Amino acid sequence: MSVIVVGLNHRTAPVEVLERVTVPASQLVKALDALACSDNLAEVVLLSTCNRIEIYARATLFHPAVQDVVEFLADQSSLSPDDLANHVYTYYDDAAIAHLFGVAAGVDSMIVGEGEILGQVREAWLIAEAEGRAGSMLPRIFRHAVEVGKRSRTETGIGRHAASVASAAVSLAGQTLGSLEGRRVLVLGAGEVGEGTAIALAGAGVSEVVVANRTGARAHALARRVRGRAIPLDDVADAMVATDVLLCTTSASDVILERGDVEQVMERRDGRALLIVDVAVPRDVDPGVRQVFGVTVLDIDDLKAFAEQSLEQRRREVTKVRRIVAEELERLQSERSAREVAPVITSMRRRADGIRAAELERFGSRLSSLTDEQRAVVVALTEGIQNKLLHEPTVRLKDSAGTGRRELYADALAFLFDLAEIDDPPSP
Repeated sequence: MSVIVVGLNHRTAPVEVLERVTVPASQLVKALDALACSDNLAEVVLLSTCNRIEIYARATLFHPAVQDVVEFLADQSSLSPDDLANHVYTYYDDAAIAHLFGVAAGVDSMIVGEGEILGQVREAWLIAEAEGRAGSMLPRIFRHAVEVGKRSRTETGIGRHAASVASAAVSLAGQTLGSLEGRRVLVLGAGEVGEGTAIALAGAGVSEVVVANRTGARAHALARRVRGRAIPLDDVADAMVATDVLLCTTSASDVILERGDVEQVMERRDGRALLIVDVAVPRDVDPGVRQVFGVTVLDIDDLKAFAEQSLEQRRREVTKVRRIVAEELERLQSERSAREVAPVITSMRRRADGIRAAELERFGSRLSSLTDEQRAVVVALTEGIQNKLLHEPTVRLKDSAGTGRRELYADALAFLFDLAEIDDPPSP
């Protein structure tokens, strides 16, 4: 079986095509079900954002699987497969995995290093897994991709300077506090920016995301997407008491948080500082809140200055990220190769154990006069001889994992030890 990715993104398709092919969140489960109906797709994860749609799959047959995905995209967009042909890209096996790693790391984004994509990758995997569409192979790869994304943002500056409003809000909050790891965050607003902000937070390691919105249903829907919780607007003041960061993203025409409201909240916080990032236009937060002791307020002007310096700095980090992607791909390949040789080693040792046990049983009558201690010595002796004989073949086979010798050695051992039944090797 092969891992494949078939997709379109901002580089390969114009906006009007992407708009037609994109799967909205409300239709994601239905789309996964439709793809899973294919006999050629054993596992499926669907990643759909404003800048890309990609179907990752475990394919039983490569070409038929690709065709099935293209037909799905054609149906989704009401375009013919021929109309999509010039826009669709396909990668398989290591190239598909490397592509996913690059996507998660942010180097394939329209805005290089943007923060939302890591949360979106994680969300796509978790939804597919929850719906029973991801199997065993894709979760392992996506889990590794999320690790690549986190490592890239930790070890390089690829995500240090945000360029979209939502990612800038999250990145600036993280920079101001040193890290968002383990922080409690309250998102005020569940519109487009609030949604992007919450998704970016999902990939930032926060301990809790709370969503408040004028429309309760929308708040609950967004909270479910990021595995957070929703609260009514009337409960915002109480929620702020335990919050480390307040992110304001509503489209309200009037101020939502007055200075007096925030002063009352701060009196209940036992001296703990509060960071407010207000990206709403008009502002959600009374300008007078800046004068409240213990409160730091950052607004859209702060974000603009933060974002303007980011793009060129991020581009300089791409080479470093690509090295991380290559290292992590090599590590995944080594782990996969080790899993592939494991069945041969297990079968070889099982065969040797069977022979040793049969021989001990065959000589059982001759050993019957031995004491329990003497019998234990004989058993230990046979085990020691067996382990010493199998040690070198085991070590050499493990060392061959990830090289062209692996299949040669595995086949030789299977033939020489007559290993007729070997478990199927695990997937990547």
